[in-house]
Amino acid sequence: MHMADALVSAPVALSAGAVALGLVIVACKKVSEIKRTDIVPLMGVLGAFVFAAQMINFTIPGTGSSGHIIGGVLLSAILGPWAAFITLCAVLIDQCLIFADGGLLALGCNVINMAAVSCLLAYPLVFRPIAGKSPSVVSVSVASVAASVVGLLCGALLVTAETELSGITALPIGQFLMFMLPIHLLIGIGEGLATAAVLVYVLKVRPALFYDPDRISGNESGKLSKSTKRVLWTFAAIALVFAIGFTWIASSNPDGLEWSIMRITGDTELAPASDPPTAFLPGYESALSGIIGGVIMLCLIWVFSVLIFRKRRSSKVS
Repeated sequence: MHMADALVSAPVALSAGAVALGLVIVACKKVSEIKRTDIVPLMGVLGAFVFAAQMINFTIPGTGSSGHIIGGVLLSAILGPWAAFITLCAVLIDQCLIFADGGLLALGCNVINMAAVSCLLAYPLVFRPIAGKSPSVVSVSVASVAASVVGLLCGALLVTAETELSGITALPIGQFLMFMLPIHLLIGIGEGLATAAVLVYVLKVRPALFYDPDRISGNESGKLSKSTKRVLWTFAAIALVFAIGFTWIASSNPDGLEWSIMRITGDTELAPASDPPTAFLPGYESALSGIIGGVIMLCLIWVFSVLIFRKRRSSKVS
């Protein structure tokens, strides 16, 4: 669902960028108040996991299209919505600047359509009420699918609205919606099943990792438990497998947005593709793209964490 610059006008891009920046500022404040001692390693490892998982497009049978997870619901269920939002923003920045996956002009739109919608809308309004305060395998599974579907459909609606407001393409809004909504419904179901599988694993192995807004502190010793370390190593190992094998595993079919554009125009591109000067590895062209992106992802989270928590420490001292 990454929007390209060819879909977005400057006014829409600037407006979306301002909203996205405002949300990031609020998120940084919210994250700085988190007292869980495992939050930083979880953000780093899960961010690398979602980055690698997003590289794996899965085929939507019978459509000629493909989709990939967004990961916002998954991240929010463990990190909480605001830490998840920051983590997913880092993923999107990594993808945009290093791999030209989503345009630089459209970055604000992509942050809203994917990170904000899934973490700040679908998770609190859909996942939390269904999963409940004492999540079970059934409630977590149902909540994962429902929240993922809502997140994808809302994101698809926003992409269509932003494209229409931009007015720089000839995509008829009725036709665009007719293709965007059904295909992202199917992608949402696929993401929901994948999210459910991961969260059920966490529920069985380390249920304490699930985000609980009523729990204001974590392990006061400052050390990670053995079970938490095991979960972190598992996510890291899976991310490495995805990063190494993405070129063989990922579907070559166009994603839901490209597929929708192709059904209307006959081509997945609205304008000649041009790699922005900020993209070092456009199109994930290197076999090491997954590993490089994962390392950069960890560095971005580390920078975010240092800036956020240093501010909290300095405010305590003063």
